[in-house]
Amino acid sequence: MKIHKILSIFFVLTGLVACNESIEKVYMKSLNGTWSKKDEQKFMFSINDAGHPKNIILVVRNNNDYPYSNIRFFINFSGAKNTKKETDTLNYVLAKPNGEWLGKGFGDTKETLFLYKLNYKFPENGEYEIGIIQAMRNDNLPGIEDIGVKISNAENE
Repeated sequence: MKIHKILSIFFVLTGLVACNESIEKVYMKSLNGTWSKKDEQKFMFSINDAGHPKNIILVVRNNNDYPYSNIRFFINFSGAKNTKKETDTLNYVLAKPNGEWLGKGFGDTKETLFLYKLNYKFPENGEYEIGIIQAMRNDNLPGIEDIGVKISNAENE
């Protein structure tokens, strides 16, 4: 009887962990503290459940060398089967007017999450790509350590 109970608990916990893996995926690229305007950061990912809406979130990790309170991006969003590329220009705030970073983290590095698409329904299952280009005035933008994309089920945010 006890072994049956233990196995049941094990399978329930395994199921919960497996469900969590499909709920959220994070793709990160290290920029080593400098981001060239010429370097588009590309993130490829697969969608296998296009019927379920997703939240697409941009992840920025900056340090105290970052000279601005905001960051601007050009975003190129496309599906592998679709030759049409959707392009957006976005502006996000990284710091309060007093210079205090809005992101979370210890030490000099702060991580900030920015909503790109809320409750987005992908048109079909398949491969997609998001390209991010920094759109600031610097050719080589200091203080950006990592950039990333987080894809999660909309109902779990």
